[in-house]
Amino acid sequence: MAEQHSLFENHVYVPLATRLRPDTLEGYFGQTHLLGESGVLRRIIESDQIPSMIFWGPPGVGKTTLARIIAHQTNAAFIDFSAVTSGIKEIRGVMQEAENNRFLGQKTILFVDEIHRFNKAQQDAFLPFVEKGSIILIGATTENPSFEINSALLSRCRVFVLQPLSAEDVEALLRRAVGACQGDVSAGAISIDDRYLHMLAVFANGDARVALNTLEMIVTNATPDADGGIVVTEELMEQCLSRKFLLYDKSGEEHYNIISALHKSMRNSDVQAAVYWLARMLEGGEDPLYIARRVTRFASEDIGMADSRALEVCVAAYHACHFIGMPECSVHLTHAVVYCALAPKSNALYTAYGAAARDAQETIAEPVPLQIRNAPTKLMKELDYGKGYQYAHHFENKITGMRCLPDALAGHVYYEPTDSGKEAKVREWMEKLEALRRGGG
Repeated sequence: MAEQHSLFENHVYVPLATRLRPDTLEGYFGQTHLLGESGVLRRIIESDQIPSMIFWGPPGVGKTTLARIIAHQTNAAFIDFSAVTSGIKEIRGVMQEAENNRFLGQKTILFVDEIHRFNKAQQDAFLPFVEKGSIILIGATTENPSFEINSALLSRCRVFVLQPLSAEDVEALLRRAVGACQGDVSAGAISIDDRYLHMLAVFANGDARVALNTLEMIVTNATPDADGGIVVTEELMEQCLSRKFLLYDKSGEEHYNIISALHKSMRNSDVQAAVYWLARMLEGGEDPLYIARRVTRFASEDIGMADSRALEVCVAAYHACHFIGMPECSVHLTHAVVYCALAPKSNALYTAYGAAARDAQETIAEPVPLQIRNAPTKLMKELDYGKGYQYAHHFENKITGMRCLPDALAGHVYYEPTDSGKEAKVREWMEKLEALRRGGG
């Protein structure tokens, strides 16, 4: 009997990610915002009205696979072209091949991986062939096409933004990979616990190629049991992923427990604990932008006017995370978390809004005082809109005794500064303003 081989064994090595590449949309994982039932890209593909396109997204989200599916679905010739290894000479050769296909009545899809690596002259070489329909250009890039693709070429292409795969999509892809080789004579049965699949999906961080290549490494490094089967253990997972298995479910109770621990550690000015809980989240695969959003909220909820600089630091950290991603952005989040933990604390803004919100809900129909109403028409002026308005800039201290709250809320106080940090000076300034207001400015 001839020896059979599994998906994980091949005399001519082909990566698992390549062997499992689907040729139909039904086998494609992710990008539901484009390929769902009402997705614009799905409609374009199914109607066979394929324009030149740029796929912009991080590695391993299916840019090449999607281009191949489009070529298969439209029965077009598919030319895979790398911007890393090709120049003007190679471009001209490919264009000639596409021209020959056009004369034979066949479409040609030219897929250019890492198109941003082409210089201006190389990108310009595509223009005439795109314009006359010799090729349908599909470029793939991890960089913002607005900055990296020539405006002339970009104007002739539709840009589609591909997103990182969700952990659920990656898990489904891994199950398909494992299921595809179950019962194979050579490999035997592969037994891998659901929590290890989830761990691997989180480790991949939205990159299908990383997930499949890591799965392949795990299976090929496992020791078969007596029946020739493969049992994936926690020890094997830790060896192949070079990390300990962290109990962290981004959608479960532990997710909320740990973000709570981070928040409360910062509130308690416990720097060491705050950095630890930050690391627990990041090493467990949490989205750094989620953490950055929560820390930014903390900057105003728990620090506020005591140190307004905290909000600037946290917003800057969010943009840094968005710009460079993990693992590099871990240091920016650490910067923000440590700053917030060390900053003076005040929840005065949080309590001020809460009190004002309660009054707003209970006095929803309370009219705006006439003196601060806008009066753009003659009728409004006749109804005394704006009558008695005092323009603060006309007063010596830029403040007047004019009442701005509704009558029913006169004297209500919402924001009460504390003595913490710079908020002590804010309190002193507010007391001075109030004294001026009582004196009529």
